[in-house]
Amino acid sequence: MNNKIGVLASLHADRSCFAQMKQHGLNVCQLCSWDPTLWTDMLAKKVRREAEVGGIHMTSLWSGYSGPSAWNFTEGPATLGFVPPAYRYQRMQELMQAGLFAKALGVKAVITHLGFIPENACDPAFQDIVVAVRHIADHLKNLGLEFWFETGQETPVTLLRLIQAVGLPNLGINLDPANLILYGKGNPIDALDVFGPFVRNIHAKDGLYPTDPMQLGKEVKVGKGRVRFPEFVRRLGEIGFTGEFIIEREISGDQQNRDIAATVAYLKKLLAEV
Repeated sequence: MNNKIGVLASLHADRSCFAQMKQHGLNVCQLCSWDPTLWTDMLAKKVRREAEVGGIHMTSLWSGYSGPSAWNFTEGPATLGFVPPAYRYQRMQELMQAGLFAKALGVKAVITHLGFIPENACDPAFQDIVVAVRHIADHLKNLGLEFWFETGQETPVTLLRLIQAVGLPNLGINLDPANLILYGKGNPIDALDVFGPFVRNIHAKDGLYPTDPMQLGKEVKVGKGRVRFPEFVRRLGEIGFTGEFIIEREISGDQQNRDIAATVAYLKKLLAEV
């Protein structure tokens, strides 16, 4: 496999967004921002110019949103994504604003977490999220953009059901294999049998299943968790995945940089073997 390897890069107004990726000799990233006040034409032009001068390929914009976001099983269902009615409309507006910023950046897609999508297709809340996602996706389609959903709070079959219910051609998945494990929602290798054709990007991240039913599982260094990366990469090759592997290590400091460097080397080895 000759897939590109990159990192998740945070959007900054006052300094380079690409320093860490350059440190690791990479030229691919997903740009990530949770701050809609930064999504201006001026900053988009600045970042795009820096990327073009540096030969950097930004695959997409990972867009957060305002309001609370609790990454657990207790408060998470009421705060994450577009499922909670209290935050839905505001976040829909923000995602559409993110689309304008993404277009100005010159990337191909906007990514986000949708939240704890109801498992029951007959639940009125499921129909509500379908309508919300369709509205955002249609806006992005008119901008020439795709809309990718990061895995996490929903089971693979529920995410596939949502994609089919929305029914637009610009939908895809940013598969974070660790998130399926951290939330106890599935096995990422088996999940490829469910929604494989929709996978556009991979977050290279690893983790352990939750043992405390109130808290997520633990993220660990790639290769040390339950994703089973050799088999995962091999299966991606079998289904013809051509997208990028974006390394995400949700710690900070020197240990993060050491783990990213080790993951780059590990992924290069695995990709060369497929």
